[in-house]
Amino acid sequence: MNDTEADRIEKISENSLYSIGVMEKSISYCFKVFKRSMVEGSVLELGPAEGVMTEYLQTATTDLTLVEGSQIFCGSLKKKFPNVDVVNCLFEEFQPTKQYNNIVLGHVLEHVVDPADLLRRVKKWLAPDGRVLTAVPNALSVHRQAAVRMGILQTETALNSLDIHHGHRRVFTPDEFRDIFRQAGLEIMLSGGYWFKPLSHSQIEANWNDTMIDAFMALGEKYPEIAGEIYIIAK
Repeated sequence: MNDTEADRIEKISENSLYSIGVMEKSISYCFKVFKRSMVEGSVLELGPAEGVMTEYLQTATTDLTLVEGSQIFCGSLKKKFPNVDVVNCLFEEFQPTKQYNNIVLGHVLEHVVDPADLLRRVKKWLAPDGRVLTAVPNALSVHRQAAVRMGILQTETALNSLDIHHGHRRVFTPDEFRDIFRQAGLEIMLSGGYWFKPLSHSQIEANWNDTMIDAFMALGEKYPEIAGEIYIIAK
């Protein structure tokens, strides 16, 4: 494992925020979106972190493999999901022994050095008629556009404090997100968004109830180009 990248991943995992607050709601809704397009059979999840998405994925298959770069996360994943195959390595080092019917990358592509290269690898791991299911934060989310107008962000694609905490390397616009799939030679079957997000995580968590959050999660599907999260289903 590349020591520099492995060390970076370990540092991020020491204080991850993906399983707390409104993020859990976002991941839950992301699974709801993915499940509509999943096909029967095996599932490979890249970058499961604390395993919030994994909880949902294990209800959809009996053949689930997790690839995670953090030793900290892998230790807890093995305890939490004893019947799931957990592989501790960088994505670039993963050597699968089979192809998968569904490959899930929930909030992964914003982290890696070369997203198009990872998708080229994923394409080789995908079974015939399989699906690649991906989601990332949207640079054109209405809350980011508002932040630019307020002078909080210089541009919509600039990294905010939460991006830096999560270890994000970039924030995709919808066009940039679609383009890396074309570079990788994957066919986009479906793209869209969820979570119409007018405020920051902390503002939402402090003032909104579950009914409000659920409504705005669904409302984002109506306005994908400015939703907080964008997704692509490809083959």
